[in-house]
Amino acid sequence: MNKQPKYRQIADALRRDIDNDVYKPGSRLPSESELCTRFDASRNTVRSGLSLLVSEGLISSSQGLGYEVKKHEVFKLNASRFENLTFPQNGDAYSTDVTNAGRHPSQTFRVEVTPATEYVAERLKVERESTTVLRFCHRFVDDVPWSTQATYYPDWLVKKAPRLAEPGDIAEGTTRYLAGIDVEQIGYFDEIAARMPTPDEARLLDIGAGVPVLLWTRTGYSADQVIRCTITTFRGDLNRMNYEIGTLSARQEDEPQ
Repeated sequence: MNKQPKYRQIADALRRDIDNDVYKPGSRLPSESELCTRFDASRNTVRSGLSLLVSEGLISSSQGLGYEVKKHEVFKLNASRFENLTFPQNGDAYSTDVTNAGRHPSQTFRVEVTPATEYVAERLKVERESTTVLRFCHRFVDDVPWSTQATYYPDWLVKKAPRLAEPGDIAEGTTRYLAGIDVEQIGYFDEIAARMPTPDEARLLDIGAGVPVLLWTRTGYSADQVIRCTITTFRGDLNRMNYEIGTLSARQEDEPQ
C-alpha cells in the first residue's frame, strides 16, 4: 500500500510520464479535470501535485492555458578544457563552447570596484575588504538563462592590466588578455558545491524554488601569484560538468560527454 499523500502519488506518476516522454518538452499536460478523473482525486489534490512539479522546475503554468512541460536541453561543459589556451577559441571560452555545441551565446556585463568578501579574500590571498575589480556576466544559451559569473581581480593586477576595469566585454577573453601582457595562468584550483538559490539567483536564472544551483569556484594562478577568483553559478537543471584527467586513449568517442 502506498503511504505517500495522494498529491505526491500524482506528482510521481506525472514525473514518470515526463521522464518516459509520454509528455514531451513543450507539450501540455491534460487539464485539471482530466487529471482528477485519471487519479480519482479532488481538484485541490491535483493542483497540489502539479504545484510540486512546478517547484521542481519540470512544468510551468500559465493563466488560462494550463500546464506545460518545460524544455530542458542540458548544456555539457568540459571544465578541463574551459579557458585552456592550447585549444582553439573564437572569442572567449564561453562563446566558443556554446557556439561549438551548435547553440547561441549571449551575455550582459557589469564591471565595478568592490571590497573583497571573506570568501574571495581567502582565495586571492589579500586582506578582507581590500579593493578588487569585479567583472560580472549574466550568460544565456539560446536566450535561456544559463549562468552568472563573478570574477574578482586583485588591485595590483588591475594596475598592470587596466582593461580589466573597463566596462564591456574583452573579446578574446580575460585569460588570453592577461597572457598577452605576460601574466599567464599556469594552473587553477576548482571547488564544486551545490545549494538552493538565493532570491536574486532564482530571479536571474529563472528557476523554480525547488531547483538547486551548482557553484563552481575557480582560483587561477600565475607562476608566483593568485591572479583571480571566478565564481560561476549554474542552473542545476540545465547544466552538466565533466573533467578529463590523465590519459583517456581507451575512451570511446561516442561515450556520453
